[in-house]
Order: sequence, then structure tokens, then C-alpha cells
Amino acid sequence: MTEIAFHFNAPDKLAYACRLLRKAVGRDAKVMVTGDAELLRALDEMLWTFSPLDFVPHCRASAESALRAASPIVLGEDAAALPGSEVLLNLGGEVPAGFERFERLIELVGVDDADRGLSRRRWQHYAARGYAIIKHDLA
Repeated sequence: MTEIAFHFNAPDKLAYACRLLRKAVGRDAKVMVTGDAELLRALDEMLWTFSPLDFVPHCRASAESALRAASPIVLGEDAAALPGSEVLLNLGGEVPAGFERFERLIELVGVDDADRGLSRRRWQHYAARGYAIIKHDLA
């Protein structure tokens, strides 16, 4: 069964996602990241620029298959179309389709009320299906 963790109260979701992804790459984890197109575009750009000393290798789901296979991080809007792997990082507001194909699902939640409200619905979805949920309060 997929391990689900919610990371709440991220003051800057993208900066936190970059640090989380850098850590995952350091541990040789394969991470798929899902969310809306604008958020993924901003994350893609930020992964290139957030640290002058680190490069976090990543690609888009639309990249050639050889590049997707070699990249530890793949960004895609449709989680169901992403290859199953170790970790799925959800930056979106909905339950990602096909999340159960992953060993772990990380739900990243910001501090604004709209994001928190959407996260409550996702939490209820997982809990109603019997998933144990780990909570990490970043405040």
C-alpha cells in the first residue's frame, strides 16, 4: 500500500519542493512531480536557479523516453501518464490519478486557505480508503 505523507504549512511551496527534490536526488530516489502546467513551469525554472552550487537533474514528461528514463525527476501534469516509481510529489489540488502505483506519495500544502481546503479533501479521500497518513507540519 502506498505510504502517504502530507507536508503542511510550506511558506513557499516551490522553494520547499526544490529542497525536497534535491534531497531525493542525493538519495538516488526517482521522483515524479505532478501539478498544473503553470506550477510545473515555475518549478522547472526554479530547479535550474534555486541554488548556485547544486544542479537538480530533471525533465518534463514530454521529453524523449531515454531522457525520462535517465532523469531522477520527471515533471508532468497527468500523474496517470507518468511511469510508476518510488515517489510521487503532488503539487496540485486534486488527488492524482494512479497514485497507488507509487511506493510513496507526498502531498505538499502551502499556507493559503484555498490550498489548505483542497488538501483536506485529499486527506479525507485517502483516509476513507484506509491509507495511513503521516503528517509533517513545516511551521
